[in-house]
Amino acid sequence: MPGLGEVAIPGAADLTDSILDVIGPEALFVDHESRVRHANGHSLEDLLARRSGALAWAPDAVVVPRDEKHVEAILAAAAECGAAVIPFGGGTSVTGGLTAESERPVISLDTVAFDSVEIDPASLTAWLGAGLRGPEVERILNEQGFTLGHFPQSWEYATVGGFAATRSAGQASNGYGRFDEMVLRVRLATPSGTIETPKVRHASEGPSLLEAALGSEGVLGVFTAVEVRIAPLAPKSFEAWILPDFEAGVELTRGFAQAGILPAMLRLSDRNETSLNIAMSGPGGLLGRLFGGYLKFRGRAEGALTLLGFEGQDEEVRRARETVRRGLARHGGVRLGSGPGKSWSRNRFHGPYLREGLLDLGLVVETFETAAPWSDYMEAHRRIGDATSAAMGRQGMTGEVLCHLSHAYPDAASLYYTVVSSPGPDGPLESWRSVKRSALDEIAALGLPVSHHHGVGRDHIEGFEARIGIQGVEALLGLKRALDPAGIMNPGCLFRESDRRTP
Repeated sequence: MPGLGEVAIPGAADLTDSILDVIGPEALFVDHESRVRHANGHSLEDLLARRSGALAWAPDAVVVPRDEKHVEAILAAAAECGAAVIPFGGGTSVTGGLTAESERPVISLDTVAFDSVEIDPASLTAWLGAGLRGPEVERILNEQGFTLGHFPQSWEYATVGGFAATRSAGQASNGYGRFDEMVLRVRLATPSGTIETPKVRHASEGPSLLEAALGSEGVLGVFTAVEVRIAPLAPKSFEAWILPDFEAGVELTRGFAQAGILPAMLRLSDRNETSLNIAMSGPGGLLGRLFGGYLKFRGRAEGALTLLGFEGQDEEVRRARETVRRGLARHGGVRLGSGPGKSWSRNRFHGPYLREGLLDLGLVVETFETAAPWSDYMEAHRRIGDATSAAMGRQGMTGEVLCHLSHAYPDAASLYYTVVSSPGPDGPLESWRSVKRSALDEIAALGLPVSHHHGVGRDHIEGFEARIGIQGVEALLGLKRALDPAGIMNPGCLFRESDRRTP
C-alpha cells in the first residue's frame, strides 16, 4: 500500500488574499500530507482510493483554528470569497461525509485545537471541546472519577464533535444512551454567527435547535464545544453466552429492553456472524471449544453468540446480572464464562485493523446498518440479508452476509450487517456499490432508516431524502439557508447539491 507521500492528488486551488489574511500562516497547511490525510474517511471506497495511489479529490487547504472567534472569522471570510468548508474531526466517516468534489476551493477545518474540559460534578455534566478524541475524554474524566460511557468502534480516533454531528451510538448505549441522548448543550459556529443552545435542555420552548444541530454533519456549521451528561466511573464485567438461535435471542432482548433490565452492552450475533467469530478464534481456541461443547451437549447444529457487558456498582450489577442470567437460562442459553467476553473487550477496537488485513488479501469488507421495530425485526433481518446475498450472487461474489443486534430500545433494535466476500468480475468497488444499492433498496422498501448510527454523508442522501419527503428536505434547507446563506458548509453532504439550491 502506498505511503501518504506517494498518493497522487490534484493540484491545490489558490485561496484569495482576503481569506489567507484571516486564516494566518500559523493555522494554514497546504502540504501534500495534510491534504491527503484530510481527503476522505474510512468507507470501502475511501480505503480503495488510497490503496490505488491516486485520489480524485483533496481539500485545497487544511486550516486549524485556534479558538471560536477564529472559526467565526474564517467562516465569514470563506462565505465572502466563495470557498467551501468541511469540518474535520477524526476522519472516521464511513458514508462519504468528508469528500466534497466542489468546483469552488475547499478548506478542511480541523477542530483539533478545541480540547478544553470543564467538569461539573454536582450536575454530572462536562463541557468538552469538539476536537477531543474518545481516549482523551475518557482519560481526563477517569482521572476525576467519571466516564462518558461512549465507545463506538471508531472511539480511538473519532471526536466529540463527530459524535454529535452523526448522532453516534456507542457499544454501551443500552446503559449510557446514544450520544445524542447524552448531549445537553452545544456551541455551533455558523457562517451567520455562533449558536449556543440553552443552558438547560429540559424546557417547553418550541422546536429544539439542539435537535436540529445534532446529526447535521457539518452542513450547518462547526461544533466547537458540546456539554454532555457524565456518570461516576464504575466497575465493568463481560461474559459470553450461547443461545439456541438468533430469533430466540431477539425475543429475549426485546423482553429485557421492555422490562428496563438491559445490560449496558449486549451484542447478539446471527448464525453467520457466530460461525465467523468461532472460526476466527482459531483452531483449539477457547471460544471454539466452548461452542463445540455446547452443540454436542444440546445436539444442535447452530447457536447464537451473545456478548454481555455490565457496568455499575457491585450490588447493582449483581442484581442485574442475576436477572439477565435467569432469563437467558430459561430461553435455553448456556453461559460460556467471562473469558470470551474479556477477550472481546480487549480487542473490540481492532476491527478496522483486521479489515485492512482482509483488504490486503483482496477481499471486500464493508458494513451497513439500520434499525427495525420488534414487530418487523426478524422479517427485516431475513429480507435485507436475502437481498444482499442475491445481489452478491448477481455480481459473482463469493462470501457471507453477517448481522448482529447491538443497540436495543423498548420499541426497536439495530441491525448491523457486515459483508465479507471476494470481489466480483467488475472489481471490488463496482461490485460493492451494486450490492449496497440492493441492500438500501430493500431497507427503503421496508420503510426503515438508511442508517442507525453511521450517518447520511453523501452515500445515503437519496434514501434520507426519500424518508423525510420533499417537505422535510425543504424545512431543513430553510434552516441551512438561515445559518449558511452562501451554502459553503460541507456542500453535497446530507442533501443533494444543497449548496446549489435557492429559495
